[in-house]
Amino acid sequence: MSVLRSIEGKIESLFEGVFGRAFRTHVQPVELARKLAKEMDDHRTVSVSRVYVPNEYTIYLSPQDREQFESYESSLLIELQDYLSEQARRERYALLTPPKVLMETDDDLDMGEFGIATRMVQPKGRSVPDEEPLPVQEEPGATMVYRPRTPQPTEAVTPEELGVERETVSLTVNGERHPLDKRSVVLGRSRDCDIRLDDANVSRHHAEIRQEGATYWIVDLGSTNGLEVNGRRVKRAKLEDSDRVTVGSTELVFGRSFQ
Repeated sequence: MSVLRSIEGKIESLFEGVFGRAFRTHVQPVELARKLAKEMDDHRTVSVSRVYVPNEYTIYLSPQDREQFESYESSLLIELQDYLSEQARRERYALLTPPKVLMETDDDLDMGEFGIATRMVQPKGRSVPDEEPLPVQEEPGATMVYRPRTPQPTEAVTPEELGVERETVSLTVNGERHPLDKRSVVLGRSRDCDIRLDDANVSRHHAEIRQEGATYWIVDLGSTNGLEVNGRRVKRAKLEDSDRVTVGSTELVFGRSFQ
């Protein structure tokens, strides 16, 4: 048996028989491990002679899912960290420090959904060699949100049968779809905006879409003509799938979907 499979077995056994069938409607611990490893793979940074990966991972859970881990959270986090360490060793990834896994509650997540944000953190008092420059992150990257593919019965299922889908978030402007893959996206007329709007009624830096945990907000950046969400004038508003945002004379459609 491989080391990764062995650690997966430990993660599963931590909760086996504790929550029974009802637990299987919640987030599966072994699925957290596998998606953490996927986020590690997806956020590689290639340096001169090494491939670096994030060393800090924050898991966002619904209140119901977080409650399930209350008595076992510290043990689970240790096992998840071991899982990431083994993944890095197996793939020959470089880490600035041993991986650290944190857990947070997000009220906007439904039971069975979870988010993962990664960050590359420079350890205090240490630095990488001059020949290995790194884009150390001050803030976590975009939170990737996962949910079960289909509503799951309370009958016994394996983690493999459970499965999860990954969320995609986008903003559609004049029929063109722009993926939102950063925690902060600035909209405006200026060339340095993340999404540039060719509209004389739009300010140079008109608005910003911010991701906070698993939630997206749009914030007016002091624009001249303001903004509307679904026809309502706002300074800051929470965005839901299919919301229509008006900036200047341009209508944008916010989208969240799973695939």
